[in-house]
Amino acid sequence: MKQKFDAIVVGAGPAGSACGYNLAKSGLATLLIERGKFPGAKNMWGGVLYGPSLNQLFPQFWEEAPVERYILRNKFSLLTPESSLSTEFTTKKFGDIPYNGISLLRSKFDRWFASKAEKEGVIVAAGLQADDLLWDGKRVVGIKAGGDELPASVVIACDGVNSALAEKAGLRSSFSPKDMKQGVKEIIQLPRDLIEQRFNLAGEEGVAWEFIGAFTRDIPGGAFIYTNKESLSVGIVAQLSKLAEKRIRADDMLEEFKKHPAVANLVAGGQLVEYSAHLIPVAGRAMMPGLYKDGFLVAGDAAAFVLATGLALEGANFAIASGLAAAETVIRAKKSGDFSEKSLSCYPELLRESFVLKDLETFKKAPHFLENPRVYSLYPQLVCDLAEKIFTNDGKPKERIWRLLKQSMKERVSFWQVIRDLIQMKRSL
Repeated sequence: MKQKFDAIVVGAGPAGSACGYNLAKSGLATLLIERGKFPGAKNMWGGVLYGPSLNQLFPQFWEEAPVERYILRNKFSLLTPESSLSTEFTTKKFGDIPYNGISLLRSKFDRWFASKAEKEGVIVAAGLQADDLLWDGKRVVGIKAGGDELPASVVIACDGVNSALAEKAGLRSSFSPKDMKQGVKEIIQLPRDLIEQRFNLAGEEGVAWEFIGAFTRDIPGGAFIYTNKESLSVGIVAQLSKLAEKRIRADDMLEEFKKHPAVANLVAGGQLVEYSAHLIPVAGRAMMPGLYKDGFLVAGDAAAFVLATGLALEGANFAIASGLAAAETVIRAKKSGDFSEKSLSCYPELLRESFVLKDLETFKKAPHFLENPRVYSLYPQLVCDLAEKIFTNDGKPKERIWRLLKQSMKERVSFWQVIRDLIQMKRSL
């Protein structure tokens, strides 16, 4: 541990393990440190990984990785206190390999991912926290951890949304609670056959189900249920600033969500086996810190690489892709023997060559639209009220849908307000 490493990667999540793996594969002496007792011990996500990034790194990874289910169906539901309206998309293509999306459990997946990096030659040090950076003038030359000084040509911070290292490097300031959502999740154990019966699944099929509506109490956010082999990942995300303003606990919102008539039967009889909470950076480009300086790079959640569009909340695929881009940046710097800021400045371009910065730029207005409280309370109520009127048979003559819609909107929201919100949604999405 007294040797000088080519690279020290801080944080053994998807970004850190992807970065470390590719660095070691190219022959760089790499140390990957993780403050948890093991990789995945402190990590949390909703539970679904989308996109081809992992398959590009490990072709046919599903044959050895601890995959739970492949996501064949995507559902979306609007909830009022007593009703729900759902839409579903499914296609046979999502069941073909390589899978479009898979459900995973971090405690299993992160350990597997870090073990792949270790087999490639990465030194993985769990239970070790990076306390500070080592400096030579204005250049980062390693870290301080556990009372030791560990020198390196470059440090890659993959230490999560509250990255202390990115702050110590002067690349970010403190975040606003408005830019964050708190995620709270439970793993609820259920027999496999019961999950497949309740969610209409067969074999390794899975479903990703998103919800917005009454349980959010006008707080920007939503809920999810993802199916695993013998458990459900059930959780909510809610804007941190509004939770504080309204003095509402996120776990109380989760309990309310689980009691909703559309949800209660899905989780009934399950046993709670895990609880976790996590801050999620959702402001996109607006909160992205500086990405590099002399001897230092930032990746994954530490760089706010999370896409929140209202239709999707993606982070793990961005983490892996950014970890690979950071590794390629360091590999190029190693070849030139130059780890200066100028040498590392190719990092953003590599991120653009992938989807990371392109997607964040495309949907840069989405976070502002998603602050609109009408999205989470009024509009689910209007849509469900309209559906109730359409499907109610009370023996009276039917009215046109337009008239029913006007009745639902009356004294709640003006036609012009709806148009303005639709225009804003179009610009955002």
